Amino acid sequence: MKKNKNSKQHLTKKLGEALIVLARNSISERIAKNYQVDEFLDKTLEDKRLKVKSGTFVTLYKKGSLRGCIGSLTSSETIIESVKRNALNAAFHDYRFDPLKPEELDQVEIEVSILTEPEVLEYEDGADLISKLKPGEDGVIIRHGAARAIFLPQVWEQLPGPEEFLSHLCLKAGLLADMWQTSELEVLIYQAQYFEEKK
Repeated sequence: MKKNKNSKQHLTKKLGEALIVLARNSISERIAKNYQVDEFLDKTLEDKRLKVKSGTFVTLYKKGSLRGCIGSLTSSETIIESVKRNALNAAFHDYRFDPLKPEELDQVEIEVSILTEPEVLEYEDGADLISKLKPGEDGVIIRHGAARAIFLPQVWEQLPGPEEFLSHLCLKAGLLADMWQTSELEVLIYQAQYFEEKK
């Protein structure tokens, strides 16, 4: 039985703030053609910890509601490159929402998540799966044939019960809500460090 042994990323608050500024500036430059030189940002982005390859997610909220969320699970890009790309995708290419409008830019709050590498979680049945998940810590990916879905660890705040969490994740993948109770799903877990923009 294999559990994820990855440790969480440990970026400082300063680096997290820089990633949020980077995400906002990337969106602003695209939406308003407005790029401002930011000495704090430019200097902070030189930190070697941000040049490590890692999966990231960028989430946009408007008045407390989701306004866009796009990410990458694989570590094919540096954190800086990944945050820039996912910020633009969350703002303009999340199929669930219209592209962000210029007048919305000041109304959205940005959250940046830095992911550890996902690892397969072996389990025997639904009860075994629940016993191995760490609510509030584990992000979860499920796969079944062509169907797949992912929840960030932050989703536990809205769905704290493991049964409800897994049922909603199955529905997100287009599967029956109780599919997690079988042993037919491929399950991967990971952790994330996330930084929230507060206005």
